[in-house]
Amino acid sequence: MVKIRNAALETVCGITSRLPENARAEVAFAGKSNVGKSTLINTLMNRKSLARTSSQPGKTQTINYYRVNEGTPDADAFLPEPFAPDCYLVDLPGYGYANASVEVKAKWGKMIENYLKTSKALKTVFLLVDIRHEPSANDRLMYEWITTNGMEPVIIATKKDKLKRSQVPKALKTIRTSLKMPGGARVVAFSGETREGADEIWSIIRDCAVGDSPLKEE
Repeated sequence: MVKIRNAALETVCGITSRLPENARAEVAFAGKSNVGKSTLINTLMNRKSLARTSSQPGKTQTINYYRVNEGTPDADAFLPEPFAPDCYLVDLPGYGYANASVEVKAKWGKMIENYLKTSKALKTVFLLVDIRHEPSANDRLMYEWITTNGMEPVIIATKKDKLKRSQVPKALKTIRTSLKMPGGARVVAFSGETREGADEIWSIIRDCAVGDSPLKEE
């Protein structure tokens, strides 16, 4: 298990907020409402409730910046395993919440678009989809938007524990096919119950955070 010295909610940005200019790497988590973003982030930070979870979709209406392992030496490349690097986990508002008004949906969409286009510290985007279902139209639109804007998202297939082991390969294939993912694109199956997939996600974050090349194309 990756070791976390400290973790805290450092910045919360609303619709009219100015995004922070962080020196440390940011990795963002996008996905539809109630797909399990808060559960994933809590699991990655080894915390139970730092990121608030709710059975009510559309709960996250802000961009939340979680600072992990603040104070790690600058020589990140020499950071011994299994410590996580000093970085930000950025929780984006959930999209596709059916009961939200058209106006509110538009504002959330604008927040997400603004962040993904303007954050200079963003290194990669994790797009969460529910492993039990074929990606929705909103999932496909988000995946296409991210790739069109010069980024290659990592797909996290959440709620793996809800499927039988024999069902997982077919479910992952359905996700790849529906999103029209290229052969080398990464999909990580994740379970909040068993933590399966968490270490693999941290490995990806670590590679992005200590690497010289951002995920975005210049």
